[in-house]
Amino acid sequence: MQLTGSQIIIECLKEQGVDTVFGYPGGAILNVYDELYKHSDEITHILTSHEQGASHAADGYARATGKVGVCFATSGPGATNLVTGIATAYMDSVPVVAITCNVGVPLLGRDSFQEIDITGVTLPITKYNYIVKDITKLADIIRDAFRIAKTGRPGPVLVDIPKDITAQKTEYKYAEPVKIERDKSHITQEAIDTAVNMINSASKPFVFVGGGAVISGASRELAEFVDTIDAPVADSLMGKGAFDGRSDRYTGMLGMHGTKTSNFGVMECDLLVVAGARFSDRVTGDTKRFAPNARILRFDIDPAEINKNIHVDVCVIGDIKEILKAVNAKLEKKDHSEWMAHISDMKEKYPLKYNQDILTGPYVVEKIYEVTDGNALITTEVGQHQMWTAQYYKFSEPGTFLTSGGLGTMGYGLGASIGAKMGCKDKTVINIAGDGCFRMNMNELATATRYNIPIIEIVINNHVLGMVRQWQTLYYGERYSYTVLNDNVDYMKVAEAMGAKAFRVTSKEEFEPALRQAIELNIPCLIDCQIEKDDKVFPMVSPGASLSDTFDEI
Repeated sequence: MQLTGSQIIIECLKEQGVDTVFGYPGGAILNVYDELYKHSDEITHILTSHEQGASHAADGYARATGKVGVCFATSGPGATNLVTGIATAYMDSVPVVAITCNVGVPLLGRDSFQEIDITGVTLPITKYNYIVKDITKLADIIRDAFRIAKTGRPGPVLVDIPKDITAQKTEYKYAEPVKIERDKSHITQEAIDTAVNMINSASKPFVFVGGGAVISGASRELAEFVDTIDAPVADSLMGKGAFDGRSDRYTGMLGMHGTKTSNFGVMECDLLVVAGARFSDRVTGDTKRFAPNARILRFDIDPAEINKNIHVDVCVIGDIKEILKAVNAKLEKKDHSEWMAHISDMKEKYPLKYNQDILTGPYVVEKIYEVTDGNALITTEVGQHQMWTAQYYKFSEPGTFLTSGGLGTMGYGLGASIGAKMGCKDKTVINIAGDGCFRMNMNELATATRYNIPIIEIVINNHVLGMVRQWQTLYYGERYSYTVLNDNVDYMKVAEAMGAKAFRVTSKEEFEPALRQAIELNIPCLIDCQIEKDDKVFPMVSPGASLSDTFDEI
C-alpha cells in the first residue's frame, strides 16, 4: 500500500514493538508528529522539557527494559540537543534509535533555517547513522537502525530524515523484525579449552565483571562460573547487578573509588578473569602496574577492545552469556579456600566506613536500600553521590542501576529515571543526584509531573560541586575555584513550582519518614538532603597511581 514517509516511520516503529517515544516537536518533524497523533493509543509519546531529557529518557528506558529506546527531535538545535544523550548511550553501549528530521533535500547544504549536518556531528558517537534522501529506502533504513542498535555490542543509531521525505509517498509492506541472535561465531573450542586450562592452573583467581555481563544477561552463568572456580568477584560501575552484591564472594567495586579488598585482591591474584569490562582508566589506575602478578583472561564481545588499554594473555570473543555457558560445561569444581579466607580477612580489615553521627550521602544510600529491600530501580547523576551509591547500595539484579559511566554526564539521571519508570511501571524508581547535577536538567521534573510519572528525586545537597571540590582539597591546595554553589536557589520551592511534592531533611532521623511518605504517595517527589560540604568519597586512588596505593581519609 502507498504510505507517506511519516506513516512509514510510525508503521516501522510498530513493527519493532515500540510502545514509548520520548521527544520534542518542531517544524521539520511536524509531519511525523501529526501521524504520531493518530496512533496515540498504540505509541505513548512523552514530551520532555528539553531534547537532552528525551535522549536520556530513551537511554534509561533501554537500560531498564533491555529494549531499544527511541527519541525524536526536530532539525538544527533540536537535533544538536540530543548529542550529549547520544554520546552517553554510545559510551555505555546502550541501544537507542534517535530519529531527527531535517530541512528538505533541496535545502540541504545551503545554511537553511535550522539546518544542521547532524549525521556529521554524530558520526563519532553513534554505532551507525543515516540521512534518508530516497523515500523508497526509508523503511529498510529504520529496520536496519533497530537491528544495528541491538546487534553485538549495542549502541545508538541516528536516522535523519529531510522533511520532504516525510511527505512523499511510496509502497510500504509490513516486515517482521529481524531476530537478533547471540554472537557465537568467534567462540572456538580451542579458545574455550585454553581458557579452562588457564583457570585450572590458577591458585588465586579473581573475577572482574563489567557492563557487558549486564547487557548479555549472564547473571546465572556468571554465578555458576564463580562458584565453580571458587573465586572472589569485583565489578565496574557499569557491571553492577550482574553479580549479586549481597554475596560473600562479592568484594565491591574496583578502581579509583573501589574497595581496598577489590583493589588489593586484583594486585595479588595470579589469574584475573575479566567478563565484559573495557579497562577504563578509572578502573586500572597506572596500567603499567595493574594486576602485576596475574595472567589475564578476557571474555568480550568487541574485538576492538582487546589489548586497547591493558594487554591480556588470552581472550575469548563473543557474547558473555554464551562464553560462560561453554566454559562452565568444561570446568570442574575448584577449591581455593586459603585464597578465599585471605579475601575474607581483607573484607573484615578494610570495610567501607563513614561518619555515623550525622546525615551523610552513604547513610542516605544505605537507608534507601533498607527501605526498598534492595528492590528499587536506581538512577544517578555523576559525582560523589554516584560513587556512594555504587559503594553502599547492594545491587543484586542487572538493569537496576542506571548511571552514566563512560561519559560521566551530569544531568543524566532525572531523564533516565523517567524513561526507566515508563518501561518498568511496577518498580520504585529513585534518582540520586547532587545539587550541582540536579540544576543541569531539573526542568525534567516538569515532565514527571505533567504525566504523573512517580519518580523520587533525592538531592544530596552539599551546596558545592562535591567531587570537584574533593579534588581541589586533595590536589589543588584547597583553592575552591568556582565550585561553591552559594546562591539562593531553594530546591523545595523549585520542585513545588513544577508540581512535585517536596521534602527537606537535615538529620538522619528525618530522612526515612520522608522517603517512606514519598514512596507511599506514588507521585513525583523530591527530597532535599542537606549534608556537610566537605564529606568525601573514600577509599580513593589518586589519578595515575597504582591500585596498591588506595588510601582512606587523610
